[in-house]
Amino acid sequence: MRPMNTYDFDKTIFYPDSSVTFVRWYMRRHPFALLCWLPRMAVIGLAYLLNLIPKEKLKENIFSFVRRIDDIDTVLKVYWDEHESWIAPWYRAQHRPDDIVISASPEFVVKPMTDRLGIELIASPMDKRTGKMYGRNCHGEEKVRRFYAAHPGAVTEAFYSDSLSDTPMARIAQKAYLIVDKGQTPIPWPDK
Repeated sequence: MRPMNTYDFDKTIFYPDSSVTFVRWYMRRHPFALLCWLPRMAVIGLAYLLNLIPKEKLKENIFSFVRRIDDIDTVLKVYWDEHESWIAPWYRAQHRPDDIVISASPEFVVKPMTDRLGIELIASPMDKRTGKMYGRNCHGEEKVRRFYAAHPGAVTEAFYSDSLSDTPMARIAQKAYLIVDKGQTPIPWPDK
């Protein structure tokens, strides 16, 4: 098996964050949805900050608005039509068909873009019709577990991320790069 390159998505090959930009983009186009969503998010956000709910519940509440969307696939297509150009030029220059994106973002948000790029996605499993998670948040050590579950014995030639929380993935890579300058510049990873 050829060593592969693995990438975080948000603030790495896509800048800034696809989940945040998708929610903002949708809410700007549907102000009534925003009015219904904001009070709930104020309460849920506070509960999360006080460690009363886990990250998975926070994400489910953030994406609860998808239940009101009749055709989420069309909405996501339009979103990515408008945001595809935000993929980092440095990534496009080195893109390979065996690249793998490993992201904490909901799979349904990122998958249309990774499909366009023709690459594999491992992400947080969330139902695109309900906003409910059906697995663990793909973050930190969970990224390593999910990577090896999908690719037992695989070798990661290089790993790229904007966040030191991805150090577990950096440790299993032959080389690792931290993305700085708002997603524009890969530099060698600090001590793994």
